[in-house]
Amino acid sequence: MRTSRMKAVLIVCLVVLLAVFTWIIPPRAEWLHNILHHLNILPFMLAGLFFGWRGTLKTILFAIVLQIPSIYRHWHAAPTDAQDQIVELSTFGAAGIIAGVLSDRERALRIRVETTKHELETVHSELQQNIERLRKTERLTAAGQLSASLAHEIRNPLASISGAAGILSRGQASESSQKECLEILTKESQRLNKLLTNFLIFARPRLPRLQQVEANDLLRSVASLAQHATTERHIKLQLNLITMPQRITCDPEQIRQLLLNLLLNAIQASPEDGVVNMTTSLTVTDLAIEVSDEGEGITGEVAERIFDPFFTTKTNGTGLGLAIAATIASQHAGALTYRSNSPRGACFVLQLPLTVTPIPSNLVGATS
Repeated sequence: MRTSRMKAVLIVCLVVLLAVFTWIIPPRAEWLHNILHHLNILPFMLAGLFFGWRGTLKTILFAIVLQIPSIYRHWHAAPTDAQDQIVELSTFGAAGIIAGVLSDRERALRIRVETTKHELETVHSELQQNIERLRKTERLTAAGQLSASLAHEIRNPLASISGAAGILSRGQASESSQKECLEILTKESQRLNKLLTNFLIFARPRLPRLQQVEANDLLRSVASLAQHATTERHIKLQLNLITMPQRITCDPEQIRQLLLNLLLNAIQASPEDGVVNMTTSLTVTDLAIEVSDEGEGITGEVAERIFDPFFTTKTNGTGLGLAIAATIASQHAGALTYRSNSPRGACFVLQLPLTVTPIPSNLVGATS
């Protein structure tokens, strides 16, 4: 408000000063009057810019009222000069009105932009709040599902432990039965320990400890670890690695755990004398590692759920191996996917970027 008042005072002062100088300067000083007439455009343009076409119109009327005496005097002394003054006032006034119309439009557009910006900021803020609420709901839902799945997985070994403990507590079991019960207790306790360990790894995955490693060396070490599982059924583990040395940025411990899990799954799924392949390929930005077998493959319904926590088709499986593997891949800004292996079997593909910034575990769900 104060700024607008100062602008109005400036325009009034300019109009008054021009009118006063036009009056006090003698009519014979035509060059001075010509300069003053041209200076009339200043208050008109300023009025248009500051107050729009209505402000310009008021300024024109005010200027005409103040300059009527000098126009009247010039009309008798120099009619041509008076006519020029009237024409220039009209021309500059029209220019001021045009400037005012354009200024009004620009001002209205700016107000509309500011209003739209404010509305968009409000909508964006509400959207962010809704997204955060959805994330909280998803986390709570996921936590509920995990808890229910964990409870379901724990119930079976607990039932076995409870049954074996009941037989032993009655003290009437034969020596062979006691031995069998002790084996059940040991086996199911180990199964529970494995289940809870895997659950903690899945629920609270640590950030990758990144370092530069040679890809082929890492893959050969994984194959060496899996080799012991191939001897019983004469499975052939075949490596098809890229020939050129290639360094990647990763957590070697986590990637070794992921690939070992894939290899052991492939070996278990393979028929006797089958072949398990680990193949690598390279693009400009990624290293792709494929683990394939010649087993029965995975049906469509199962394929949709293989990365879900606690989902398993194995009798003694925890259902967390592939879920943990997918989480590790996501934390490396990569991806773990499945496809059918032609003509038979399953194929898992791990894609790892050559350089990576680790993704925090709380954002993995949003990025995968």
